[in-house]
Amino acid sequence: MSIPDWVQDAIFYQIFPDRFAKSTRNPAGSLPFEPWDSPPTVHGFKGGDLYGIAEKLDYLKDLGITALYLNPIFASAANHRYHAYDYYEVDPLLGGNAAFRELLDKAHQYDIRVVLDGVFNHASRGFWQFHHVLENGIGSPYKDWFYFDTARLHGRKRWGAYPTTEELQALQNGEDSLNAIGYRSWWNLPALPKFNTHTPAVRKFLFDVAKHWIAFGIDGWRLDVPIEIDDDSFWQEFRYRVRQINPQAYIVGEIWHEAQRWLQGDQFDAVMNYEVTKPVLAFCPGRHLNLKVLHQQSNYHGIQRAIDAHEFANWIDHNLQLYQHDITYAQLNLLDSHDTPRFLTCANGDKNALKLAWLFMFCYPGAPCVYYGDEIGIDGNHDPDCRKSFPWEAGKWDQDLLSYVREIVRLRKQNPALRRGGFTRLWSADGTYAFARSLNGERLVVALNASESPQQVEVTQAAQEKPNLAFGEASDISLADRRLRFKIPARCGVVLK
Repeated sequence: MSIPDWVQDAIFYQIFPDRFAKSTRNPAGSLPFEPWDSPPTVHGFKGGDLYGIAEKLDYLKDLGITALYLNPIFASAANHRYHAYDYYEVDPLLGGNAAFRELLDKAHQYDIRVVLDGVFNHASRGFWQFHHVLENGIGSPYKDWFYFDTARLHGRKRWGAYPTTEELQALQNGEDSLNAIGYRSWWNLPALPKFNTHTPAVRKFLFDVAKHWIAFGIDGWRLDVPIEIDDDSFWQEFRYRVRQINPQAYIVGEIWHEAQRWLQGDQFDAVMNYEVTKPVLAFCPGRHLNLKVLHQQSNYHGIQRAIDAHEFANWIDHNLQLYQHDITYAQLNLLDSHDTPRFLTCANGDKNALKLAWLFMFCYPGAPCVYYGDEIGIDGNHDPDCRKSFPWEAGKWDQDLLSYVREIVRLRKQNPALRRGGFTRLWSADGTYAFARSLNGERLVVALNASESPQQVEVTQAAQEKPNLAFGEASDISLADRRLRFKIPARCGVVLK
């Protein structure tokens, strides 16, 4: 199993480039962007850029970050840049290729790896080969790069790339985009024409893009909607091509459900681990869980209520059995992202819920990933509200949350057992969940109290010495007859070592 060894020690930080930081060195910086601190809009640009990220690496290094996951950076007419029109050029609004070169080199000097978002299922209406077909129809040598309607290829009907009212209505009524507008698009969205990855030239183009940026120096790919390319051989070859250039490149897929098919060691190393996000969302907020906000993300509709500690423990046990050991320890664990409401908002602003969730995530197998701004208390509903600009005035930061993240990052870094150790379930009752991480004779007991009252925990402890408080709060710690007992305050977590 060739999983990159560095991943299980990594601490990721996800950045939405348009919203993180602006630099005065960006040539595009003088353009009329939306005010930085104004509410985010669907189509608006704030002007964040890659020079800005490079200039904030000291902040990220101080936080303890060792890897960045960047949302798409290639040239695009969308602020999220999932509509790429040039896969070899970094968007000029982000500073272009020169800005990325600087960011990548400086990040590596700081021992911070960089993983890019790869959008290989679909392109944009401005993508050269797609535009060529719109202009030339059946005469274009690129007519097999996408899925086109024959009548429109022969000029018998108009293209619907910018749909009429009637065409939009047809799409909204569920008519296949191939019939409604003349080409197949992802989720029937006209702006996202879907590649025909059965065409050899398309496969070569996409593999060459993947190889180009790995050779440029990136440390891996996060793959957007990879299950939409329903072809194991495509992803097997993708992995082979990428790993030929960098055997330690990390390949992580955006898959919202159990993903055994793609995690056999021949396609992806990991997925964005929403299967762990879900139980954490259902447990840590407790009575503060806001289902109305949570259900703004359709993939969370399965969560119908807050769950108790026993249900949470069983869900976690299930997740730990899904994949081989190396795969489990390479998962990208997250609480929220650009595709979800912020965790803090899902918890009705309850900071203790966020702290409990962080404690679990930073002590759980896999690489924890912090979504930009969570550490200073940025909140937000679903897209676009979850993509607010980062406020760089420290007076606007929640210093308590920021200090908590720094401490918990330090805890993970100082204790290899939290990154590479075995996992044992110890206790689940009365809103309290406890587990142990063990490595080379070192054992840490982690306990979360999601209830509204102090709780007593009692777990088996083989060691003869009473453990010390390593993180958080606990009282009445005692050890007798190989039973470790301690009390945790309401809505708090603790680590004993």
